[in-house]
Amino acid sequence: MTGEEVIVCAALTKDYGSHNGLFDCTLDVNKGEIFGLIGPNGAGKSTLIKLLMDLIKPTSGIAKILGLDSQHDSLHLKRVIGYLPGELMQFPGVTAGYILKLLMNMRGISDKSAIYELSERLQLDLSRKFQDLSHGNKQKVGLVQAFMHRPKILILDEPTLGLDPFIQRELKNMMEEYVSQGNTVVLSSHVLSEVESICNRIALINVGRIVRVGTLEELRSTRIHKVTVVVKGEAPQRGELEAKRAENVAIDGPLVSFQIRGTFDPVLKLFSEYEVLEFDSRELSLEEVFFSEVGAH
Repeated sequence: MTGEEVIVCAALTKDYGSHNGLFDCTLDVNKGEIFGLIGPNGAGKSTLIKLLMDLIKPTSGIAKILGLDSQHDSLHLKRVIGYLPGELMQFPGVTAGYILKLLMNMRGISDKSAIYELSERLQLDLSRKFQDLSHGNKQKVGLVQAFMHRPKILILDEPTLGLDPFIQRELKNMMEEYVSQGNTVVLSSHVLSEVESICNRIALINVGRIVRVGTLEELRSTRIHKVTVVVKGEAPQRGELEAKRAENVAIDGPLVSFQIRGTFDPVLKLFSEYEVLEFDSRELSLEEVFFSEVGAH
């Protein structure tokens, strides 16, 4: 990674109404990195991708790709971006190979060798009709068309959907080779283990908002503990615990559970005023941290 920004979003917003859409999205993606958008289904990942690709218009805010405006310069940008949509178009009556060659011709590229190289790596049968392909094999067609013109940026919406583990591993190899040549990948997923295995940085998205952006190391450094305490007699009040930075507080008689970030010395001081019968604490896994983050917003 060079630190050179190739994608910049500033207060990017698409308001569909009823609190649906994407709101005040501000982030940057650097050249040579694999950047992951992670969040539950409906979080706003695909909306962000469609805004970057100028498939929908923003309500407000801007997005720049390679220094160009994603709206005003979208025609040029589409030539240098490889895009895998969340839903592929249907092509009845024609083979996978015909579709890919047609798309190459539309790009004005005469050398079709990349189609065969990529299809071999992804184990795609070019002779089969697109309509007869399984979902996973249709996804392979989408991936080949995204990679085949050697774009500067790949934007992939849920790229591993329908792929078996062996093809997922090969796709990971392809993306790593691609960014090693100075290119950039942005991918979306709702599977944390997927982005954890491949991405340099990730953005957590939930309910249309960016919750956090950082490297996996930075996310892992956010030490969150799940604490369960049983006291004798009356338990502390929720407000007392929240004043000590406790989150997700649940009180059921003498049983108190909550999460705490970083040191929990202030909470220990609070419980020193009570007769504690049981005290259990464990650090959350990265996956639990993710669900804690999106659940809190």
